[in-house]
Amino acid sequence: MLRAFSITDIGRKRQLNEDYVCTRLDEVGRLPNLFIVADGMGGHKAGDHASREAVDIMLNSIEQHKQGNPEDILREALAAANQSIYRDARKAAELEGMGTTLVACTIMDGKLIVMNVGDSRLYVVGETGIRQITVDHSLVEEMVREGIIARDKARNHPKKNIITRAVGVNAEVTPDFFEVELKAGDRILMCSDGLSNMLEDEEMSMIVGSIGTLEEKAKMLVDAANGNGGKDNISVVLIETSAE
Repeated sequence: MLRAFSITDIGRKRQLNEDYVCTRLDEVGRLPNLFIVADGMGGHKAGDHASREAVDIMLNSIEQHKQGNPEDILREALAAANQSIYRDARKAAELEGMGTTLVACTIMDGKLIVMNVGDSRLYVVGETGIRQITVDHSLVEEMVREGIIARDKARNHPKKNIITRAVGVNAEVTPDFFEVELKAGDRILMCSDGLSNMLEDEEMSMIVGSIGTLEEKAKMLVDAANGNGGKDNISVVLIETSAE
């Protein structure tokens, strides 16, 4: 049995919340469940439009699918969302340059299937600590992998917010996929960078692993991010499950 809770918060510095989340514990098309965090970007209200449209288009696409494996279903849904946002951004001047990061997952037969574009993240928190499953599509992440900067310098790097891949920016987008075998007691944390930029992984792990309900923990994460400055919108999806 799955349990989940999602929350999104405007933070302390922004005038608009451009994040959008989806938490579906019931079937969506052929998927047994679906969880999405989208972090929009663009001009006034354009980011808000992009994140909402990405989730809405994906849901519609997935519900229409009658066959296919989870990865193919998610990939095609993302492609549909990308095309829609890309097209809209070229029809309306106020939406020009909009796009969104996106991380999505579904849990099936004790396995976690994850798709991501951009720097919204998915972590698994278990007995051995916290593991970041997704890999950021960002300039700083590329610099870390190439050995230009150290991992511990990445969080506060001046180019931290430059992403190298996003939904709706180009005519086509390539997502990354990950598959994780879940263990009993594992908890899943999905978030926008408004959380991961404000808290160290160890802080998030401590909160997720603490005593309390998913709602209490999610609100604690948001409060902690705001307490550290709340420089961006903050979105959190927490999921509890056990392997079958």
